[in-house]
Amino acid sequence: MRKFSIVKNYKLFFAITIIFLLVGFGSMIVRGFNLGIDFTGGSIMDLNFQRPVAVAEVRDVLKEHNLGNSIIQLESSDANVKEAKGVLIRTGVIDDEQRRAVMDNLKGKLGEFEIQRVENVGATVGGELIQQAVLAIVLSWFLMIAYITMRFEFKFAIAAIIALIIDVSVTLSYFSLFHMELDSSFVAALLTVVGYSINGTIVIFDRIRENLKIHRRSESLTDMIDNSIWQTMARSIYTVGTSLFAIVAIFLWGGETIRNFSFAMLVGFSSGAYTSTFLAGPLWLFLRGKKAGE
Repeated sequence: MRKFSIVKNYKLFFAITIIFLLVGFGSMIVRGFNLGIDFTGGSIMDLNFQRPVAVAEVRDVLKEHNLGNSIIQLESSDANVKEAKGVLIRTGVIDDEQRRAVMDNLKGKLGEFEIQRVENVGATVGGELIQQAVLAIVLSWFLMIAYITMRFEFKFAIAAIIALIIDVSVTLSYFSLFHMELDSSFVAALLTVVGYSINGTIVIFDRIRENLKIHRRSESLTDMIDNSIWQTMARSIYTVGTSLFAIVAIFLWGGETIRNFSFAMLVGFSSGAYTSTFLAGPLWLFLRGKKAGE
């Protein structure tokens, strides 16, 4: 039975990618991002009450201090839970005196609690974090171009970087579309996605390089790339499957604190598997000046 040709159906995969990226970029322009306090500045109070409390109870107390618009998250693995002992409160920047007043009021209205974490992040730190994150990602791309060029060839490197840029754009698009909060853990997830995605692409490119050495003139480059992709398909499925299994488990049961981090990993790993399998090979073919079927 003849296997499905990924390269010959490149128009389908390119169209899906372009449509989603256009939607994502549109969302970034119109809606922007829900930047966390790591980027905008603010305060975090992570509290563990002796009894379960509801979001409405906490917000009523915060309203007395003109903090009613604060983000309040219950730390629970159940998304439908109405009350929980663990509460994460994200406010604008407040000084120590105002924070102590808020905590005293919470203790008086809702009962005793243990302080798990208290942090203040200034807007200046947020700006530096954005610059460092962008620099780290761009630097990783240049280093990858150098490595892949030395190990393979420059056209392989360009195809791989285009796939990586798509993965980063897809992850950013999801966070903009769903208006999920971007914090410092998102940067860590994004760098992890870059490393994971390039690994899958390198495996396929390595097989293409090996098959090029024994390539027959009777076999088109399109068929050779398709054969290379299918020869690594089992390995790709096993790797992606085991990785996503762990990430889904973290997303579902890891708690609210790392939910955005695990969601970024989930989206990025899925996108990385897609670009490595369906886009990287055809991109390399076109960079060589060939068309599908040649």
